[in-house]
Amino acid sequence: MKANRIWAAAILGATLALQACGGGADEAAPTDVEGVPGLSVSNGRMVLAPVAGNPAAVYFDLAYEGDRGLTIRRADVAGAKSAMLHDYGEYEFKVQMMEALPIGIKKGDKLSFEPGKRHVMAFDISPDLKPGGTTEVTLTVSGGDKYTFPVTIKAAGDER
Repeated sequence: MKANRIWAAAILGATLALQACGGGADEAAPTDVEGVPGLSVSNGRMVLAPVAGNPAAVYFDLAYEGDRGLTIRRADVAGAKSAMLHDYGEYEFKVQMMEALPIGIKKGDKLSFEPGKRHVMAFDISPDLKPGGTTEVTLTVSGGDKYTFPVTIKAAGDER
C-alpha cells in the first residue's frame, strides 16, 4: 500500500513539473507550414485522354535540394476523383505500366515524370478541366508534408 502512495506521489510530481514547463493553455500552438523545403517542380502538364472518361496523365520535372532524404508516397490532382503514381516494370516477361512503389529522393536528385516512364495518372476527371486551363497537383511525402504545384491542361494530341 505504501508503494502505491509513493508511485502516485511520483506521478503527480512529474505531471506538475511538466505543466510548469509547458506554458499556459492560452498559448497558441505552432501552425504547420505546408511545403517541402528544397523541393521544386517545373514543366508541369496534364494531358487529357483522347476518349472522355479515360484517365489523364500528369508529367513534370522535379528537383530536390533538401537536407533530408524523403519518399514521395502519394499524388492528388484537383478536379480528379483519384490519382496514382505510376511507373513501368516487368511482369511475366512483359514491360507494363503499374502503380509505383514509394519514390525515394535525396539532395541533388532530379527526376522527370514523362511519357513512357514515371508519371501520375488522374482518374474520373471533371468535365470542367479543359485544354488551355490549369489545375493543381499535390505530392505528399514521408512525414505527411505536401507540395502543391500548377499544371497546364493539354489536349490528347498536344505535345507532351
